[in-house]
Amino acid sequence: MIFAYNKEQVGDVLMVILEETKPIKRQVERQGKVARVFAQEDGRTLAWNIFQVSSLVTVKGNGQVFLSESDIKKLNAELAKEGFAEELEASQEPVFVVGQIQEMVAHPDSDHLNICQVAIGSDKRVQIVAGAPNAAVGLKTIVALPGAMMPSGSLIFPGKLRGVDSYGMMCSPRELALPNAPQKRGIIELDQSALVGEAFNPAKHWQG
Repeated sequence: MIFAYNKEQVGDVLMVILEETKPIKRQVERQGKVARVFAQEDGRTLAWNIFQVSSLVTVKGNGQVFLSESDIKKLNAELAKEGFAEELEASQEPVFVVGQIQEMVAHPDSDHLNICQVAIGSDKRVQIVAGAPNAAVGLKTIVALPGAMMPSGSLIFPGKLRGVDSYGMMCSPRELALPNAPQKRGIIELDQSALVGEAFNPAKHWQG
């Protein structure tokens, strides 16, 4: 689940996004402060909008926000009060982490994409399809995992690129909106001392 908040542009509304909704025909049902966005075809929940959210919890930040367990409990109590049986869940794991490319093979249906196996922890790795010209085995970079919202507002969910599963994105400095980011293609290249699985910290990991 991606939690997003932008009081200036949207108002005092917490948006909770479960999956990409653009290609899906959807409907909305609202009870009190809570609106559920669901797929017209099968009724599955796609997103929640919680209005006047500051009357329930304190939300800090703009764009993607991260809520405490106690905040989630308060929001779930509001959903239950309005008759919704589903509950919100929030991962406390970072969604932007240091990753290292361990394996890389050419995509069978592309002349520029590669299928990369990327370590994101001591015993965790994910498959990411990438077209970065500087991608190479051993390179350490920043990975946006499913559940991340990019500075541009685009959302990271599991998906497919030309038929191959991809579970995240290796990021360029420009995509991360880093200061003095070079305006060219290519993922960020970290020093080999960067710790795989560590949460991304611009002050630590970017020297642009």
